[in-house]
Amino acid sequence: MPKVSLPQLPLSGLFAIAKPSGPTSMSVINDIKQLVGNSRLFVEADKLDKRGKGKIPTRGKRARDIVKIGQGGTLDPLADGVLVVGVGKGTKRLNEFLDCVKEYRTTALLGCETDTYDSEGRRVRVAPWRHVTKESVESALNKFRGEISQAPPIFSALKMEGRPLYEYARKGIPLPRPIEKRKVTVHSLEILEWKGSNHNFHWPEKEFTFDEKKAMEKALEGVEENLVIKDELESSEGDESPTAFVLSMKVSGGTYVRSIVHDLGHAVGSAAHVVTLTRSRQGRFALEPVPDSEDTGCIPWHVFSLAAQSEGDADEDGWTQWEREVIDCMEIVDGPKLQKSL
Repeated sequence: MPKVSLPQLPLSGLFAIAKPSGPTSMSVINDIKQLVGNSRLFVEADKLDKRGKGKIPTRGKRARDIVKIGQGGTLDPLADGVLVVGVGKGTKRLNEFLDCVKEYRTTALLGCETDTYDSEGRRVRVAPWRHVTKESVESALNKFRGEISQAPPIFSALKMEGRPLYEYARKGIPLPRPIEKRKVTVHSLEILEWKGSNHNFHWPEKEFTFDEKKAMEKALEGVEENLVIKDELESSEGDESPTAFVLSMKVSGGTYVRSIVHDLGHAVGSAAHVVTLTRSRQGRFALEPVPDSEDTGCIPWHVFSLAAQSEGDADEDGWTQWEREVIDCMEIVDGPKLQKSL
């Protein structure tokens, strides 16, 4: 392994991890913070000597005094892929990754829409899907390329008149005005794989009650005319595996991938929700870096999860495996780039 000449410690910088599906982005950051806050890469040696290694606070004033750490764009628990992490002065550069171009792969499942637009939510409505072909989906994709306007899900934390949208939907409070749409750019959008019924995905078992559907209709009263939320599925379709397909897309910051899938379901006369979601690129950080480019790869999550259990032995330079991985992948902020030599 090449030796690395580091600038003066501690460092500030940016690196990316390959987040797994399951944990929240915040829990991932908190787990990493335990390692970062005990590493001489990021904390002054005298501070480490003074307090010793051990569990550090992740919230409150004491946490802020130890080391700054943040992420450049939250991934839902369902989602996996690129999560950009900033440490120290690197946190000031994280805004760059909120508005940058991102790439995603997502699996859409037809015949059912949910309150969260993904498989973590509850069934709101089921609809026919057997009539949907690959050709009809490809034709509908044209409506979602280029600059488009999209509305976030009504079951989101975005606020209107100081109240979260999901509160209107749950309590049946009419929206004071239509949900404001945002302009985003879809640079590319293609079918990557047509799975058909050859998959193991299922609609969520939990579903909206009659009263919850009525509350949602009430919330959207006056915003969407003659809205009636009801199941439209033919009984003969109930026992079949619904169609699934994988989309790849390159989009601007702020794009709701789940909304694209949800709206696409409507566009083909059915319903749809997201069952898998991978962020494969965020700016220059990528799961699969392009050779001979300025791309930077991601550190596998298992490197950090193993280190959290036991940091293991240090190499001849005194760095553990996770620290070496960070050194190899990190962009140093306010300092010279790493100089590598054999």
